[in-house]
Amino acid sequence: MLQRIERLGNNTLYYLQDLGRMGLFLFHAIGGMFKRPFRFQATVRQAQLIGANSFAVIFFTAAFTGMVLGLQGYYTLRKFGSEGALGSAVALSLIRELGPVLTALMVTGRAGSAMCAEIGIMRNSEQIDALECMAVDPFRYLITPKLLATIISIPILTMMFNVVGIFGGYVAGVELLGVNPGAYFTGMEQSVVNKDINMSIVKSFVFALLVVWICTGRGYFVHAIRGAGFGAEGVSRVTTQAVVLSSISILIWDYLLTAIML
Repeated sequence: MLQRIERLGNNTLYYLQDLGRMGLFLFHAIGGMFKRPFRFQATVRQAQLIGANSFAVIFFTAAFTGMVLGLQGYYTLRKFGSEGALGSAVALSLIRELGPVLTALMVTGRAGSAMCAEIGIMRNSEQIDALECMAVDPFRYLITPKLLATIISIPILTMMFNVVGIFGGYVAGVELLGVNPGAYFTGMEQSVVNKDINMSIVKSFVFALLVVWICTGRGYFVHAIRGAGFGAEGVSRVTTQAVVLSSISILIWDYLLTAIML
């Protein structure tokens, strides 16, 4: 019994320490935005790696997600004689929920894992310690460009996802199944309001912050994470943990933001 209580206390202290460590990490990463000299070129390079290089996976995910929504929505709405509402159903599903969530999940898998592995390898090879020995702020040098690039890239990719997904639904519903194109776009125009677009933008910013915070933070503290181990095995475990935590956090915050903003 005492051993169980001791184990519970140790786990509680560990998670509280980890939460505080991650909170300070985010504070220092944001503070790096206001320290000179600004690393503009590094931010642009990270935006290319995180955002531009993710365009292909976002495009194909959005196109086929929209086409699936068009097919499913058509056969569901046809039972009620409401095929004309297909445009509003596809647009609202993408803009409110699927666009921000799937974009963040795709970027987590493609770029978030890479960020975590990169920072973790630098920590294990003592490159971060070398930066500190040379009086170079590792947050401003390594983390802040990734933070800015992710916060800029994911909202843009989300808007692209929404547009491509809507046209994917158009292809499936109008071109393949014969829904009236005027009804498709008219229903979408009448149902989508500024509140829906604002919800999509807010969600994309929150998800971007979660992705870059968790992925870079897990890599930065790879040496302090329980059960991670050392070397390549430790980096691989922490990278997997970062992707899982980011994905779960995105889904949890999606529900919370939806409940608050609807």
